Amino acid sequence: MQARLNAYEVAPEIVQQAAALSEAINAVGLEPSLLELVKLRASQINGCAHCLHMHARDARRAGESEMRIHLLPAWRETLVFTGRERAALAWTEALTEVARKGAPDHLYEDLKAHFTDREIVALNSAVAMINFWNRSAIGLGYVPPVTRERLAEQAA
Repeated sequence: MQARLNAYEVAPEIVQQAAALSEAINAVGLEPSLLELVKLRASQINGCAHCLHMHARDARRAGESEMRIHLLPAWRETLVFTGRERAALAWTEALTEVARKGAPDHLYEDLKAHFTDREIVALNSAVAMINFWNRSAIGLGYVPPVTRERLAEQAA
């Protein structure tokens, strides 16, 4: 599989502006591990292999355990996520599937119980950005930089 085209080469100004917005979101001060869980969960919903690969790796680097990463799709049925993380994950799912789920008031009220207004803006923007990146990667045919052969070598 090969990417359809490389946005970084074709329109670097768009990619640079999107990256700058992502950096501004990171600068608000939300926990890096929380942001990676949000990015990973949206990428799971959207089925973006490229972003799943990247954000699983980044979540590990931010201190996330393999178990929490594996349990993320079923976060509601586990006891390993905090109330703050659960509020963020519920909001992530709602906004990622906004056409189907909307952005219910009860989820927003739960956010307000766990996040400051500034953090809510950052979280909301982080969800919007990962959905932008997912759609860009899927639409342009980006694939993870890993092959079956490379995985077999790592396992040996």
